[in-house]
Amino acid sequence: MHGSFFLTHILDQLFGGIEASAFQSIVGLSASEAAEKAAGVNSALALELLVVGGTIAFFLLVRLTLSVEKPNPAQQVAEMIGEFTGGLGEQIIGHGYEKYQSFLTCIFLFVLLNNLIGLIPGVPPPTVSPWVPLGLAVPTFIYYNYQGFRAQGFIGYLKHFCGPLWWMAWLLLPIELVSHFARIMSLTIRLYANMYASDMVTLGFFSLVPIGVPAIFLGLHAFVSIIQAFVFMLLTMIYISLATTHEH
Repeated sequence: MHGSFFLTHILDQLFGGIEASAFQSIVGLSASEAAEKAAGVNSALALELLVVGGTIAFFLLVRLTLSVEKPNPAQQVAEMIGEFTGGLGEQIIGHGYEKYQSFLTCIFLFVLLNNLIGLIPGVPPPTVSPWVPLGLAVPTFIYYNYQGFRAQGFIGYLKHFCGPLWWMAWLLLPIELVSHFARIMSLTIRLYANMYASDMVTLGFFSLVPIGVPAIFLGLHAFVSIIQAFVFMLLTMIYISLATTHEH
């Protein structure tokens, strides 16, 4: 399946050798295993780039055809997405949520569309590769901590890690740091494990009963895709809220 994507061929030519060498030297895989892993990464990357390109094209279309009197279907969909993420952000983050809404909307749409690609028979969703959820979790971790430092100041944000009692800071600081870094693993494993399991179940039923029955599991896969995108965005909102809230 990897060879069926023209974009994958281009990425293999550009980065295949570098990726294979990295898997051999860093992970310790054999040459054949490293080449297979590198091809898998490129396939996921090709689909991610298609999602990014499609999303940008959609919002460019919305921007160029924006109308107050006669909104077209694309504009109505964009407004629904904006109202959904904005309403949820207002509930969880509260006042000033608008400054984070663009990031949250991008995270939601990117995860959702990459998950839903798995509905196409024979095309594995990029999120079944652990590198993709990890690539989402790390920027999310950096983003909410950056917003925490920005909102609280350097010293003020560090106080979040030390607890309310200064004389317990020596104990609470390492616990809080481990807890925060564990969020990267939590976001990664939650998205990867759920999408991998859903994809395997769908593929299993397609191979056993190729007609009729798999439609039920395609619906289940779509449901899991939506839920996982929602959960990823929801957790990001919670982390931003905790990082930017001033203690009184």
